[in-house]
Amino acid sequence: MTTSERSQRMRLAAYKSWGNTPDRPSRTAAARKASHYTRFLDQAREKHPTATDEQIEKVAESLRSAHYTELALKSAQARRIKSELAKKAKRTQVAQEIASLKAGRPAAA
Repeated sequence: MTTSERSQRMRLAAYKSWGNTPDRPSRTAAARKASHYTRFLDQAREKHPTATDEQIEKVAESLRSAHYTELALKSAQARRIKSELAKKAKRTQVAQEIASLKAGRPAAA
């Protein structure tokens, strides 16, 4: 079986499975319960047990925004460090090539 056939077979099985599912919300309840959004609601309720639902929603949204902003910051820092290391390696390589040319021998590849 080719990759394309296998993919089509799995897609067909998924469509049949969903076609035979009378209660979609109950089938996806576990995934929704484990979702990140629910996690932020739970954190908001823990931090503010006496808050209204509207206040909980706002706190959860702030917690979610803070979480994803923190992830973006960590990602940017990792990219910067990776770039700095690559530039340093390139400078070292160029310096070695220049030194070998000055010494009269070809640079090692």
